[in-house]
Amino acid sequence: MTTDIATAAEAAEPIVPGAPPPQPLRLDFWRGIADDNPVMIQMLGLCPAMAVSNSLENGIGMSAAVIFVLFCSSLLVSSLRKIIPGEVRLASYILIIATFVTISDLVMQAYFPLLSRTLGPFVPLIVVNCIILGRAEAFAGKVKPMRAAADALGMGLGFTLALCTISAFREIVGNGTLLGFHLFGPHYEPWVFMIMPPGGFLTMGLMFLVMGWWGERKKAKLTEVAA
Repeated sequence: MTTDIATAAEAAEPIVPGAPPPQPLRLDFWRGIADDNPVMIQMLGLCPAMAVSNSLENGIGMSAAVIFVLFCSSLLVSSLRKIIPGEVRLASYILIIATFVTISDLVMQAYFPLLSRTLGPFVPLIVVNCIILGRAEAFAGKVKPMRAAADALGMGLGFTLALCTISAFREIVGNGTLLGFHLFGPHYEPWVFMIMPPGGFLTMGLMFLVMGWWGERKKAKLTEVAA
């Protein structure tokens, strides 16, 4: 009995200050998509969300790069969390993230040169994206690799959901197309304002307005149930 207890204690994950409480992997995954969406709820990564979201193709390309970097960096940070000294953890995280950003940038330049030119400097700027560095510091550096991978996929898909929603709306309204296909025929008058930078701010504001309304609606329902 004593041997079993000792073995269990050795196998248990040591307590890390600031570590998230234990919970099923599905909740770690779902949190990033809905409950704690990085763009819609946390308001992180707004620069690429507004700058490259004037077409759905751009949104998909940026989202793919972010998911790749977020997943790979979170997995590696979690795997090396016991080796990386606390004093240099942020510098180490940035180095790890920069490595995967360079890989994604080179792959995009090689296989999708037009998309790479369209996205311009925003792919290299993933290195300083608050979502990726924030998840490395707040989550991946404090949990096991499986939880870090689930969290990264959830946050990446949450970012993709937000970015593709914004991109599709702006492309449809501002250009009358979706992925290059014309939706409304030759007589549609595009609202060009929506694919310009001010259109990104307007779309983002509308999205936050809808999210605020939805949040208040949920609170009101919970209050009614509790009463």
